[in-house]
Amino acid sequence: MMNFLKKISGDKQLWVYTTLLMLFSFWIIYSASSNLSNVYGKFSPSFYVFKHFIHISVGFFIMFIIHKKNPNFSSRLSIIAIPILSVILLYTLLKGSNINSASRWLQVPLVGSVQPSAIAFLFLMMFSARFFGKKNVNRMSFSEAFKSFWIWVYIIVGLVLPTNLSTASLMFLMVLLVAFLASYPFIEMLKVLGIGFIGFVFLILVIKAFPNQLSHRLDTWQGRIERYLNSTKDGEEEIKINYQVTHAKIAIAQGGVFGFRPGKSVQKNFLPQSVSDFIFAIIIEEYSLTGGIIILFLYFLLALRFFFIAKKAKTTYCKLLVLSVGLPIIFQAFVNMSVAVNLIPVTGQPLPFLSSGGTAIGVNSFAIGIILGVSRYTEEEEKKDLKDYVVA
Repeated sequence: MMNFLKKISGDKQLWVYTTLLMLFSFWIIYSASSNLSNVYGKFSPSFYVFKHFIHISVGFFIMFIIHKKNPNFSSRLSIIAIPILSVILLYTLLKGSNINSASRWLQVPLVGSVQPSAIAFLFLMMFSARFFGKKNVNRMSFSEAFKSFWIWVYIIVGLVLPTNLSTASLMFLMVLLVAFLASYPFIEMLKVLGIGFIGFVFLILVIKAFPNQLSHRLDTWQGRIERYLNSTKDGEEEIKINYQVTHAKIAIAQGGVFGFRPGKSVQKNFLPQSVSDFIFAIIIEEYSLTGGIIILFLYFLLALRFFFIAKKAKTTYCKLLVLSVGLPIIFQAFVNMSVAVNLIPVTGQPLPFLSSGGTAIGVNSFAIGIILGVSRYTEEEEKKDLKDYVVA
């Protein structure tokens, strides 16, 4: 064990916070997965915990391997991955596994269901860091930037949008946020927004004109917005209109100050997405409001480490790389928790490292590995500079 710990490098606090989230996930997944056992009747909660253990173990292994890589590895990898992922996303849209009227998944032998949009999200952010990390990016004409970068953003987001509005919106928002952090010209960002809006309206019109020709969730988007707007209704009417959010509210209310204690959740038996979209409500029900605040605080600490590592990084590219792959984790957590407390409509975003789902865990572990790699690289450069200074 000590030999393994010696091989770990990079920001120690980030290692600790991420590991704490991973470890806590076992307790909550074991409790919340009893609902899956009742619904499907095939496996016990122990099976789902073991499956989650495999996902977490693979995620930790990915994180360890990636944190040993040079940050430039991400730049080179993103150039290769973006065109390939565009083809995969198109195939998923046309031929992917259809669940809840949405082709989001691919069935991969020996692996199971994989969600390409989550993988594309990560690599698009890596690609964004590479583009905005260039020294001459702010002097490029819009046509040059469009041909080399923005066209790929529109392609990736456009292929994800029909079946996953929340992920596509978050992708586009995160890219614009990175552009803002890189001091990209405001007028250029307005052009990007304008083209994006026109593309979105065009897609809606195409879906309306050919509703059966393309996998989409337009009706789901409309329904979720309507249910959110009607969520102020009381009693049985609200339950009928907004079933999941209502039971999430009940879970949070029952959790109160003291909680039901681990494994004692009641609402997990009524929430279809108790191990993913609404896992935060189950956490509060079992571990009280204090438990929810602790989880929120852990994500806050993660965000602080991201900014700290980015600030210490030696190059603009490394700074943007940390924020590009790190901030989506924080935004996903915020979105998931906001849905649970009914601040925003239901979106389907996981709670990073706590929700079940192998693709999300693998992608987020890869992202943390990149950030740890940047911090390791920065530490090595600082030691090298110090050594050269002492020798001189």
